[in-house]
Amino acid sequence: MCCCFLLLPVLTVLTGTVEPVAGFSNGKVGVACGDMAPQHGYEPSPDPPPYSITVDKPTFRPGDNITVTLRVAPSSSSSSPSSADHTFFRGFLIEARDAGKLDLPAVGFFILTDPRQSQLLQCGHTQGSGLSHNGGTKKTQVQAVWEPPDTPPQKVQFLVTVVHDYKVYWVRIAGPVVSLRGATAAPPTAAPPTAAPPTTAPHTPVPAETTSPAALSSPFSSGGCGLSKSCLRDPVGCHPESDPGCFFLSFTADGAGRSVMFEVSGPAEGYVSFALSLDKWMGDDDVYLCVSDGGGVSISAAHVSGRTPPELETEDAVWGRAWRLADGVIQCRFHRNILLQNRFDLNQSYFLFLAHGRSHRGLIHRHHHQPLISTNQKVITGRPEDLIGSRSPLLIKVHGVLMLTVWMWTVNTAVFVARHYKHCWPDTTVLGQRLWFQLHRTMMLLAVVLTSVAFTLPFIYRRGWSEGAGSHPYIGCAVMALCVIQPIMAVLRPVPESPRRIIFSWLHSGAGTAAQILSTVCVFLGAAQQALLLPSPWSPSVLTAWLLWILLAELLLLVHRRRENSSSDDTENILFSQFEKWQHEEIPTVKTMVFVVFLIGNTGFLAAFLKAIASL
Repeated sequence: MCCCFLLLPVLTVLTGTVEPVAGFSNGKVGVACGDMAPQHGYEPSPDPPPYSITVDKPTFRPGDNITVTLRVAPSSSSSSPSSADHTFFRGFLIEARDAGKLDLPAVGFFILTDPRQSQLLQCGHTQGSGLSHNGGTKKTQVQAVWEPPDTPPQKVQFLVTVVHDYKVYWVRIAGPVVSLRGATAAPPTAAPPTAAPPTTAPHTPVPAETTSPAALSSPFSSGGCGLSKSCLRDPVGCHPESDPGCFFLSFTADGAGRSVMFEVSGPAEGYVSFALSLDKWMGDDDVYLCVSDGGGVSISAAHVSGRTPPELETEDAVWGRAWRLADGVIQCRFHRNILLQNRFDLNQSYFLFLAHGRSHRGLIHRHHHQPLISTNQKVITGRPEDLIGSRSPLLIKVHGVLMLTVWMWTVNTAVFVARHYKHCWPDTTVLGQRLWFQLHRTMMLLAVVLTSVAFTLPFIYRRGWSEGAGSHPYIGCAVMALCVIQPIMAVLRPVPESPRRIIFSWLHSGAGTAAQILSTVCVFLGAAQQALLLPSPWSPSVLTAWLLWILLAELLLLVHRRRENSSSDDTENILFSQFEKWQHEEIPTVKTMVFVVFLIGNTGFLAAFLKAIASL
């Protein structure tokens, strides 16, 4: 009991020194909307504020949008000796007010661009007329979009309160003034009073920044994909905040149903872009470009009328532009009104194209990789989805599958049988013909049919000749011609007893060998085509292994044939009976095993490529 009485005075002293805390780290600062002063119980800092608030345009009209950015100002722009300590802020409150009547409530409303850092407040009669933080984390920059009311004042000034920490803050920093476009200019007068509370120290207003898009402080995030925003990513499920090889497009409509915010990101030498298209063909598309122009990024809208360079819009179709350029990755964020004259209606569904390529002094070059195209059409203002796409059109995928099946498996198997197995299974016939001949003829006819089908698919997709495919289509045409010639020669071949039979044999074998060589070259070139870009160096490595596999099988049977021939030499008549037994019993078994292993290996290589194509 004595101990309790002794501790009572100590507890009284300790509790008497505890100050009441009325902090709002969650950003619910609606009580401060009027005078914009936080309820912290301390005086605002007398130093000039080390923060700036800027806008992206000096004038506006009803329905326009203005991007507002609050950021830490460069230390050289502040005369405060302690400005180096204010490299971040934790809390803020931004409002837009009638510049001639700053005591009146906020006007217009804000649209969030990053819900992780900011939230909307109702300061006055309009929901969203105030913008505040939603957590006490350290920040260096926040951004939002302000939309004026239907009947706006002639001039609007942005005001901001910034909290560095609980005891250090600035109240009602005067931001830029924006003017109603077309309004009659008022005669020069003294600057209007800031209507700041008596405790607020005077400070210099920060001028508006109206020339270029703002710089993003952090990379985009895949958080919310499929839940709060729609995303298209390559590779599927990649994260732009952590994967520098991730191509990323996201979009989400604002709560008012007036605009859509787009984010596009990707590793590129010069530009990343995306397009809205009514089909999977390039042409008559709504295009948006993010182009690196030497230390910065230009963001613009364009239109593509065919397989031609984009035609840039002469008027701004986008607003709220911001960018980031780091580690070879270009990132752009912008807004576009849902309904806009001469642009696609974002309430409709479109295929999405995501492309990238090189640029020089702001001029873009043709993309050297096939664009990523969404698998299905998507309503831009529809419910959030995690979309999937492919860089290889279906017709080109089918073309690759058929050509690889024919020239990696069917033709090689048919030639292998004709070259090494004519004298095997001498008593086995199918439809009156020896087994090897029926296998060879059936597979070769199948190869001609499948090659013909595959040959037409790129022409259907390209709607003509492909100028950007290099030598691949020319060699493909030569292979197709040899495929047609081979069955014609087979039909016209002389009977076995004819002296011209040897001529046919040489021509048939020569044309077949030429077709095999050219088709192999074609396969190597085709794997590097942008419309069917298989992974590298995996693709050429596996193709080389496939060639070595075929050569190894040919070499094994060649050595085997020489051993067969050597067994009939007269100098070995002593062992004739033993060799005869080996020829008729063991050799067919060896050749059968080689044939089975050859088929298994060939099938494995083909399956690997078919799986790679399916994943494109």
